[in-house]
Amino acid sequence: MIRSLPSGKTYRYGYITYVSLFYIFLFSPLIVTCILAFNDSIFPGLPWEGFTLDWFFADEEHRTGVFFDDRNLNAIWVSLQTAVSVSLLSLVLGTMAAFLFEQEQFRFKQPLFFLALTPLVIPGVILGISLLLASNSAGLYFEEKLGIDLEILRPSFGLVVLGQMSFISTFVMLVVSARLKKFDTSLEEAALNLGATRPEVIRYITIPYLKPALIGAGSVAFLMSFENFNTTLFLVGSDTTLPISLYLQVRDGSTPLINAISFLLIFTTSILALINLLLSRKKSD
Repeated sequence: MIRSLPSGKTYRYGYITYVSLFYIFLFSPLIVTCILAFNDSIFPGLPWEGFTLDWFFADEEHRTGVFFDDRNLNAIWVSLQTAVSVSLLSLVLGTMAAFLFEQEQFRFKQPLFFLALTPLVIPGVILGISLLLASNSAGLYFEEKLGIDLEILRPSFGLVVLGQMSFISTFVMLVVSARLKKFDTSLEEAALNLGATRPEVIRYITIPYLKPALIGAGSVAFLMSFENFNTTLFLVGSDTTLPISLYLQVRDGSTPLINAISFLLIFTTSILALINLLLSRKKSD
């Protein structure tokens, strides 16, 4: 449909209806979850029993708010540690891979590039199981043959970081590669001709140019790591991440505490997205 052409009432009403239904479908579950976070009931769903803040601030035997719940606070802390570690390591590994694949003299670049994309197309469950079996096999080998007990090869925080990094770094590589393809290499050549060393060129020219891509890829990598469930489920140790902790609580039957945690996550991410949007507009102005 060409937007400049006149359209009838049927089209306009159909367009408005479609857009309305689309956003209702998109946001109604989130809105219901946020509302039920303030429900004065011991059940995480309807009916509505009245307004309360107990699921945030209560510290009672049978009604504990999220700010006094050690189990979920510890899970949030573990998720934050995991997400920060994964995003930083993925940024380094993915950026180095992007630089490597942008080299013209790199042999077998195309088949190796497609091979590097494999973790993104493999289901998370399969990836988690494969990493668990591989780490267990390697751990048994080192223990039986060399007498070395490597804790990182057991289900643990380190194995979760390695598992998540195996596919999140690929995403970072794609984002940085897309930015590098638009880079004018004559800028690097001019700096080298003026006496700059290769590390100086990367530090003062290439990295500043890649800054928007690095920030965007790092932010998405953080979110991908924080909410990852499929891969993490098979690699997590005694200290569970927040998605795993929420899954276990929902499976066993929980309280509106789940809704309160969801509300805090939705509110926090919405504020961060709004701040990012405002900063982007200021830069464009």
